[in-house]
Amino acid sequence: MSDAPVTVELHPSHFGEARKPIASLGELRVEAFRYPSGVAALGVTNGVGSLILLPFQGQQIWDAEFHGRRLTMLSAFDEPRPTRDYLRTYGAFFIHCGGTSMGNPGPDDNHPLHGELPNLPFQNAQLVFGRDEAGCYVEMTGSARDTLAFHHDFVVRPRLRIREGASLLDMSVTVENRAPKPLPFLYLAHINFRPVDGGVLVDTVRDDAHDIALRAAQLGPEESDAVRAYHAAIASDSSLHRTLAPGVPIEPELVLSMKATSDADGWAHAMQRHPDGQADFVSHRPSELPFAVRWITRAGERDALGLVLPATAPPDGLAAATANDQLVWIGPGETFRTTMRFGALSASASRDLESTIAAIRNR
Repeated sequence: MSDAPVTVELHPSHFGEARKPIASLGELRVEAFRYPSGVAALGVTNGVGSLILLPFQGQQIWDAEFHGRRLTMLSAFDEPRPTRDYLRTYGAFFIHCGGTSMGNPGPDDNHPLHGELPNLPFQNAQLVFGRDEAGCYVEMTGSARDTLAFHHDFVVRPRLRIREGASLLDMSVTVENRAPKPLPFLYLAHINFRPVDGGVLVDTVRDDAHDIALRAAQLGPEESDAVRAYHAAIASDSSLHRTLAPGVPIEPELVLSMKATSDADGWAHAMQRHPDGQADFVSHRPSELPFAVRWITRAGERDALGLVLPATAPPDGLAAATANDQLVWIGPGETFRTTMRFGALSASASRDLESTIAAIRNR
């Protein structure tokens, strides 16, 4: 039986140095607090894990922990910083990327790394509590408007749903074009898991040049022989990246742009299978986000696995996306929509998803 959802409007005054309970429903508990850096945050627990959300700064998921283990990448940042500069507050579990540009700026680009969305200030934010046939849930949502005179005017509205007793997260994003002319738009969901030594990457992508494009690594003279050997091996056989061997440095990063096959319901799946049988996973709709970007870096204070970053284009900058006809055009008053699911899996759920992936690959 479903209950009418209840909306809690969030305000910056709710957030202080001490954690303050906001609301609860079933096993769901939400507290508000403010980091020493000044960034407002929400702590959410649901019976099997916890999340830290940034309702007013990009609506990021700063941290995630389920079933006693941390999912979030390792980085040099122990807390978010109040900045729009992508690399000066980097380390979140989930970051919305894109807008009028996305990815690493190329030689013909002058846009910021990953566009306007990552740390976009939100003008309003809400929590929505509800109960349906599957149980209790809470959603973080809100809206942010980004306007540049003579260039663009759009509103982004994410919606993250967290269920009690579940380690699966549902995310949807809508982008409305408020300008009187079409909006060229790009999007990438930067989901940053922590790699596990001995982990195996399993997905609905074939290991051939048609479905996997490797970005050539930009290696400086300071890179070690081990780093050079790793990139040379992947360039020769991309399937070798699927096993995360301990002690193998991946610097500065490995980037693959992949095309994933979907199931009968239109979903593509990817997972990092852990040695103990548990897994991390991402599911997305290639009809909405046709590129499955994979990003891995393992070096010192950086340890990150972008298992799949669902995207409208490879992360090679605006000029490359324009040249390759990969922009999404949103008409005046029209809306772009996408949905995805990601999180942690138990050993039994991991086996089920791996069977689903095998069936899709063998189809």
